[in-house]
Amino acid sequence: MRSAAMINRPETVRVSESRVCCDGADDIPGGAALGHPRVWLEIDEAGFVDCGYCDRRFVLIGGPVDVAATGTDAEHDSDKGVSAG
Repeated sequence: MRSAAMINRPETVRVSESRVCCDGADDIPGGAALGHPRVWLEIDEAGFVDCGYCDRRFVLIGGPVDVAATGTDAEHDSDKGVSAG
């Protein structure tokens, strides 16, 4: 029996504004040349948006899926039919 490979969750960034940009290289010395084209993303009523290039997730601070603000993992609780609020 083969064990399932562990898949790390994409990086999550908490932001204070609903419009964010991502170039995939914010934390890489040398910058965007090592990342992906800069894209602008808009966080909607869901409270988060994922970058289509690098899967980085931007979560609106105080939004419905902000784990630090709610103290629960609202996104995964909703998968189980549990109310986060």
